[in-house]
Amino acid sequence: MTTPGDEDDGVALCLSGGGYRAMVFHLGVLWRLNDARLLGRLTTVSSVSGGSVTAGALAARWGDLAFDETGHASGLVEHVVEPVRRLARQDIDVASVLGGSLSPWDTAPERVVDAYRRHLFGDATLQDLPDEPRFVINATNVESGALMRFSKRYLADYRVGRVLSPRVGLAAAVAAYSAFPPFLSPAVLDLRDADWVDDEGNDLATEAYRGRISLSDGGVYDNLGLEAVKRHHTVLVSDAGGRFAPDATPASDWGRHLVRVLGVIDNQVRSLRKREVIEAYRSGERAGAYVGIRSRVADYPVSDPFECDEARTAELAAVPTRLDAMAEDRQELLVNWGYAICDAGLRSHMAIAGPRPESLPYPGRPLSP
Repeated sequence: MTTPGDEDDGVALCLSGGGYRAMVFHLGVLWRLNDARLLGRLTTVSSVSGGSVTAGALAARWGDLAFDETGHASGLVEHVVEPVRRLARQDIDVASVLGGSLSPWDTAPERVVDAYRRHLFGDATLQDLPDEPRFVINATNVESGALMRFSKRYLADYRVGRVLSPRVGLAAAVAAYSAFPPFLSPAVLDLRDADWVDDEGNDLATEAYRGRISLSDGGVYDNLGLEAVKRHHTVLVSDAGGRFAPDATPASDWGRHLVRVLGVIDNQVRSLRKREVIEAYRSGERAGAYVGIRSRVADYPVSDPFECDEARTAELAAVPTRLDAMAEDRQELLVNWGYAICDAGLRSHMAIAGPRPESLPYPGRPLSP
């Protein structure tokens, strides 16, 4: 969907989902983009699921970053990396599911909102985000079957309509987009009192679809957050999505078999998205780079990459998609891995990235034996 005011130039960044694994991996990507003087050149940041936590933290503290004449921002570690890492020390998903199942007042998604508010976002709303870069947090509208985008300028579903300058809490917005099915989904957003704007093509512009809206993880519809950056030529993609594992003896009972079949469908959609963006790079339709938590440094044509042991990085890629407390050493390894693979991608495909940095963010956590 294109809507009035969408940018069509500058650099766009897409952050995928993947729970805490993605949230922490993306910190390393942001760190490397900053060292390459690219963070300040971003005009749009599109995120889904766990990537929206990192994007939300960056958006909320964008005004605290001090960019020098070269485009490097001081304060990224203090204002973004460290707060997100503190959140990664908290158990959210199990506590929310158990608490929500035992409480007659709070659902699991509401408990996730409260956790994000207490640990990261406070009372900030979408109106506290910067005008530029434009941050777009994506969710799946379970009712319309389409993407719902939240940004400072509007929230929008191409089938339902738009709400201008929404005052949705940032914690609620991020929680809606990390509503992993089945236990943390759906997150319900009450928009009954919102002033909706009709746009051409809104075939569901009725009261029934403009009230209490059921939302799920944005990765259900678009696991890479690409829909919001269709009009950008230069797109950087950070993909920390999980891997669909083969199973030689899949369950035959209807419940587990259904879950397996749905997993096959989801994996196919995710693979198509990845192939789409990589083919766009190869054809020249788009510029930029794709870096993934399951990528191999050896696949990038850079002469002096950081040393990364494939067994160690594969172990990091296999961290479960959870909002489960993560040990300090694993956090630092994930940040280093995001930094290292982003370095390989940038220096392979974007000359502006410059030379390889001297060290990883956490030198005491090497990615090689």
